[in-house]
Amino acid sequence: MGLSYNGQAYAGWQSQPNGNTVQDRLEAALAQFCDQSVSTLCAGRTDAGVHGVMQVVHFDTELRRTPYSWTRGTNSFLPPDIAVQWAQEVPTGFHSRGSAVCRRYAYVLLESAIRPSLEQGRVGWVFRPLDQAAMEQAAAYLLGEHDFTSFRATGCQALSPVKNIRAIRISRKSSRPESAYWRFEFEANAFLHHMIRNIMGCLIWVGQGLQPAPWMAEVLAAKDRDAAAPTFSPDGLYFLGPQYEAHWGLPPCAPAYDWLP
Repeated sequence: MGLSYNGQAYAGWQSQPNGNTVQDRLEAALAQFCDQSVSTLCAGRTDAGVHGVMQVVHFDTELRRTPYSWTRGTNSFLPPDIAVQWAQEVPTGFHSRGSAVCRRYAYVLLESAIRPSLEQGRVGWVFRPLDQAAMEQAAAYLLGEHDFTSFRATGCQALSPVKNIRAIRISRKSSRPESAYWRFEFEANAFLHHMIRNIMGCLIWVGQGLQPAPWMAEVLAAKDRDAAAPTFSPDGLYFLGPQYEAHWGLPPCAPAYDWLP
């Protein structure tokens, strides 16, 4: 299944005792639709407040339904801010996490003297202008395979801090000189806990002139979380989803891709 959700109301993806997570809501809906308990595995866990454009999950069941029925039937038991976008039967060798060749995130940021209102919870916010060239120069130091300990949360459970960032793209969209929406897009084989939010904190420091672009290389080399900027807000972070090899035949995107700035 491909799943989209607004993460504002939830304590992240992973199931918790209070039941207020996206996984808990999805499994409850599946249990009602299937009339039996269903356990799901996802492509990438998201934190509290982080949104999912196309989270991919897989599960095993003996229930036989059409893809249309799985999608519409499960959605009938989900809250309005979570929706299955597509469903498809896959071979037993498929694994939503293990079969992914990379994962993609986007961070949407409002640069404005005035805080967001309509976009509250859906965009990050800075009130100082940002220098795109400086941020792009800083981001270039992170490309490739590195030890990203400096950008890793203390509670991260990943077995290794070594990850491979394939691309970081930064774009600015504005119709007025005094404000703008920024989109930061990240693609890597995998990410550490809080890795993107910690990178965002550093990029914003560079963009605001608080640190020079080469400082990013120093932070990376330090392999020390204290060397980096504070963790940035989760509000504007979107899990765009995983990518799989073409032979699995899964949709590459969801409708929300066309809405996301």
